[in-house]
Amino acid sequence: MMGDLGSRAMVLAAGFGQRMRPLTLARPKPLVEVAGKPLIGYGFDRLRAAGVETAVVNVHYLAGQIEAWAKRQSSPRIVISDERAEILDTGGGVARALPLLGEAPFFVINSDSFWVDDGAPALDRLRAAWDDETMDCLLLLSPLDRTVGYDGKGDFVRGVDGRLARRADSTGAPLAYIGSYLVSPRIFSGAPRGAFSMNLLWDRAIAAGRLFGIAHTGRWLHVGTPEAIGLAEAALKA
Repeated sequence: MMGDLGSRAMVLAAGFGQRMRPLTLARPKPLVEVAGKPLIGYGFDRLRAAGVETAVVNVHYLAGQIEAWAKRQSSPRIVISDERAEILDTGGGVARALPLLGEAPFFVINSDSFWVDDGAPALDRLRAAWDDETMDCLLLLSPLDRTVGYDGKGDFVRGVDGRLARRADSTGAPLAYIGSYLVSPRIFSGAPRGAFSMNLLWDRAIAAGRLFGIAHTGRWLHVGTPEAIGLAEAALKA
């Protein structure tokens, strides 16, 4: 099974992109362009480079546009997880798609922000750091000084062994979650039905000592508002 580590990925593309209005009134946020490429395209570049074979993409808001984009992609193979009837949030959407994602740990990436690698690609680093005996989930995190367009205070702190705690609960340099992780399907055992946030399962994993993270070595481009597009484009040129 571990030979299939990260051979599949879940791409979250169902959200409304409300902070990106008015750009998202007529198109979903994953199709908003930065430097001539839709946001979702940057994530798929990373998946292709990592050798991901199958990507499951969930859709809800303006789903037809995402489906049309998906049909134009040659690799990886794309399977649509249809959430038109009910948007399921970051955890429920992945839980719904579990039958499509197999039994091995798989990647999850947000389709509305992206990162630039410096050195070894981030997805390869997640794979290399994975320890199935001790981990249920391994998050990609960024030091705050490596983010562009992000005004938050960070989400987690990381212990010397890589285990994570919530920023508000512990001391240490805060790290921002940057929209990608490697996860075992077992983390969804006992998960609620319907819509729920992945934060619920991460908190359970923290309590069990099974949520880990690695620090990204490149830049994270957080494109949350129309104003952030220019910042991201400038960072790409630099």
